[in-house]
Amino acid sequence: MNKIFILLIVSLLPISRVLGQSPFTAPDSLLVIQSGIASYYGKAFHKRQTASGEVFDMMDYTAAHKHLPFGTLLKVTNLTNGYQVIVRINDRLPKSSKRVIDLSRVSAEQLSMVTDGIVDVTMEVLSHHAIAQLREFYDGVPVDLRLRLYYEPLQAFKDELAMLKIEF
Repeated sequence: MNKIFILLIVSLLPISRVLGQSPFTAPDSLLVIQSGIASYYGKAFHKRQTASGEVFDMMDYTAAHKHLPFGTLLKVTNLTNGYQVIVRINDRLPKSSKRVIDLSRVSAEQLSMVTDGIVDVTMEVLSHHAIAQLREFYDGVPVDLRLRLYYEPLQAFKDELAMLKIEF
C-alpha cells in the first residue's frame, strides 16, 4: 500500500510544476516584438527626469526605448543565459542609437549583464491583447517592431452560417 501511495505522489509531481508556472514564463515566440542589443544606465542618470516626466530611479524595473509608448510592459530575455525581467518603458533612446533598449541598473542585475555591459536580448509583450493595443497606437507600425496579429476576428451572419452547413 505504501508503494502505491509513493508512486501516486511521484507521478503527480510534474503536474504540480506545470500548474505552478507563471503565464509570463511560458515560451511564446508570437509575443516577441523585437530583438537586438540591450545596454543599461544607472548612476549618471539616477534621480534625473526621464522623457515621460517621471524621475529615473536606477532601482526601479524601467527602461528606455526609441518609440514604444510610455507604460508599455515588456519581458526582456538575455539570450546568453536565459534570464528574464519585466520592465516598464518610461524613457526614450536617441533615434540614432544602435541599441534596442536601455535598462535600469536593477533590471540589468536581474539579467546578469552588468559585467558585460551589453547583451543580445529579445523583447516580448505580455499578451496578444497588448500587440493589438500597440497596433492601434501607431499610425504606421515602425519597421523595427514585429506587431503581427495571429488571429483575425471572425464575423458571420446567420444566413452565411446556414450556407456553410454541410449535410451528410
